[in-house]
Amino acid sequence: MDRGGGLWHYSNMQPDHAIPAWTLYGERGAFPDLLHAETIADRAARHDWVIAPHRHAGLAQVLLLSTGGVRIRADGAERAPPLPALVYIPPGVVHGFAFARGTEGRVITLPVRAFPEVFGPDSATAPRLRAWFHNVPEAEAAASVAAIAREHAGRAPYRDAALRGHALALAATLARAAPGAPAPDRSRAAQNLEAFDRLIARHLRSRWRIADYADALGLTPQQLSRITRARLGCSASQHLEAEVFREAQRLLAYTRMSVAEAGYRLGFDDPAYFSRAFRRHTGMTPSAYRASVDTI
Repeated sequence: MDRGGGLWHYSNMQPDHAIPAWTLYGERGAFPDLLHAETIADRAARHDWVIAPHRHAGLAQVLLLSTGGVRIRADGAERAPPLPALVYIPPGVVHGFAFARGTEGRVITLPVRAFPEVFGPDSATAPRLRAWFHNVPEAEAAASVAAIAREHAGRAPYRDAALRGHALALAATLARAAPGAPAPDRSRAAQNLEAFDRLIARHLRSRWRIADYADALGLTPQQLSRITRARLGCSASQHLEAEVFREAQRLLAYTRMSVAEAGYRLGFDDPAYFSRAFRRHTGMTPSAYRASVDTI
């Protein structure tokens, strides 16, 4: 940081020292776009790199800081995280920033009303996004911020749809990164199950047996089934069968190949046997299933 002990003495505080509620860094008009993206310098440089404490009643902000320095004051706490840093400020949280001169990074501002799937009462991410936090940015967050900034700066067709998609991806990344989020399960069993699913996707049409998958994983069939029973509640064979018929449903719903061709694609030599197996698994014949999705 290049500012001294007077870092939190603000020349832009209001005379009565009330905490202002700003629409966006002091503007009080209606929000003009689906979201807003700008660099740190766009605002901070105009305020001598210090943003006085304030709150946004209906806006959430994400800061991705790459170089320089920052001191954050939010809800009475003060932090100076090392950069790079990802900072999330929820609506209503009183916050202020003191940036080192020349700090580089971006700010994404999300209006709450525009993103009910992120902040609304029925949103799965909303409970994870009620407290402010900072952490080391993951590659996914950096990619989403860059994509939002790029799309926001342009006027390409379907701009709002693209912005919404990138913003939702960023919100999911934030929810996963929020304090208290469950750590990814990196146990040996979890890794074996992930590897099993990757092998199924690769060899689904080869009709590998469970013994083939177990051998490729360095396990016995019994060990593989113990893993799937513990984590999925079914045997390895049942899990494999579910994946086979899930792919069969995709082929029937999204391609024009015949029922027999779908069966052949999945390693069934007898179309009649494929139809019986499909009905046993889904409760419908392949033709009835295709007809049902064609009417949606």
